[in-house]
Amino acid sequence: MGQYGNQPDFGTEATDEITTVDKNQASERKGYLGGACLYVGTAGDLQVIIAGTLGGGQTYAPVLFKNVPAGSILPVIVDYIISSKTTATDFVALK
Repeated sequence: MGQYGNQPDFGTEATDEITTVDKNQASERKGYLGGACLYVGTAGDLQVIIAGTLGGGQTYAPVLFKNVPAGSILPVIVDYIISSKTTATDFVALK
């Protein structure tokens, strides 16, 4: 049987110490998640910046996921959670 740590399809790190930021703080790297997918504990809207879209002179726009259900894993890799339109809570970042 293989080891989960060697499999790219499984998360091997998790944290629930997540700081949401406003859009301007993202450029200062506050609340940086480093390319994580998110477990959403309490349902609501979730605004994120997709991994790799900030920096290097690229323009970025936060993406708003509406009505994310409680207990779901969002299958998108993100760098930041933007606080202004996020109503979902109790996140776990998985890498």
